[in-house]
Amino acid sequence: VQLQASGGGLVEAGDSLRLSCAASGRTFRSYNMGWFRQAPGKEREFVAALNWGGGIIYYADYLDSVKGRFIISRENAKNTVYLRMNSLRPEDTAVYYCAASDIKTRVPANYSYWGQGTQVTVSS
Repeated sequence: VQLQASGGGLVEAGDSLRLSCAASGRTFRSYNMGWFRQAPGKEREFVAALNWGGGIIYYADYLDSVKGRFIISRENAKNTVYLRMNSLRPEDTAVYYCAASDIKTRVPANYSYWGQGTQVTVSS
């Protein structure tokens, strides 16, 4: 499974961004796809994940700061998973990664494949 994340950039507080994760490889459709982020000096944290069939979508419910602002979706025809981020805040600044896991999980260690990350910087 190969993953290519894109869509990051420098934006102002209140703006929106849509990150994309293009997946390829013979078996990628059998994996759950997740988004994570890692701010400088902090651990990588789970944001959201889904499966390609659409029956499973879940967010970091404990992460009140993103609840209701971030939306994960997929476009099967393009083999792409998206993370729509609205009302961005300076504390959303991080490198965002997409990853693939063969189980439903929020734990980074359970994800076997990772994209290269895309930087999101939100200025105040």
